[in-house]
Amino acid sequence: MSATVTITDSHCHLDFDSFDGERDDVIARALDAGVRRMVTICTKLANEPRVRAIAEAHDPVFYAAGTHPMSAAEEPMATVDELVALARHPKFVGIGETGLDYHYTADSAEVQKQSLRVHIAAARETGLPLIIHARDADDDMARILTEEYRNGAYSCVMHCFSSGPDLARAALDLGFYLSMSGIAAFPRSQELRDIFSSVPVDRVLLETDAPYLAPPPYRGKRNEPAFTVHTGQVGAEVFGMDWPDFAAQTEANFNRLFTRAAG
Repeated sequence: MSATVTITDSHCHLDFDSFDGERDDVIARALDAGVRRMVTICTKLANEPRVRAIAEAHDPVFYAAGTHPMSAAEEPMATVDELVALARHPKFVGIGETGLDYHYTADSAEVQKQSLRVHIAAARETGLPLIIHARDADDDMARILTEEYRNGAYSCVMHCFSSGPDLARAALDLGFYLSMSGIAAFPRSQELRDIFSSVPVDRVLLETDAPYLAPPPYRGKRNEPAFTVHTGQVGAEVFGMDWPDFAAQTEANFNRLFTRAAG
């Protein structure tokens, strides 16, 4: 791997306990691997001060905040004003993650939908990208994203995209981006790789979702931002591109969407 190849981990969770005691080392390893920026995601607004502090302490780290759909029924409902206020911080670069998860928390579907619409409104008002988590909710997700877009444009990334081709097409039709995680590098994920192969390459981002979903050769271990490179190299193969060219394309894509972290 060439040291001149640089990429961005567009979605990780550096505040999680599994990084306690070695957070500085994890960030240093990412930089050594060519991962020059990381966006660490706050999934419960009560934890925002902790996530913000990590971004403030490390130049390469930016952050986003929202209420994860699996927590929507347990956490206070976010308000547009609350999210807009958080977005005034210069290192705050996105709204979320939010979305719908019917795999584990289908019983809170209505609360999740309400929370999702609040986050969309905040993304629209701030001009910052929406960060979407979608699992086993493709139809409702496509419908709500499309309905809300008709009410006013906003930008969005489908984080850790592992849904079906219909949701991919709906997102792309709205001008949104799809993020490739370690799942796309799993040996049994050929169907997902086939979906990505039909995506315009200027709509693709890279991420780890660390500490989850480590790509081979680290499958089953704690993921960390340095491992973005392994997913990215698989992505280059999917798109039939040289690794440096694909990396440069994903950097341009990230800069276009996450304008506050561009550079």
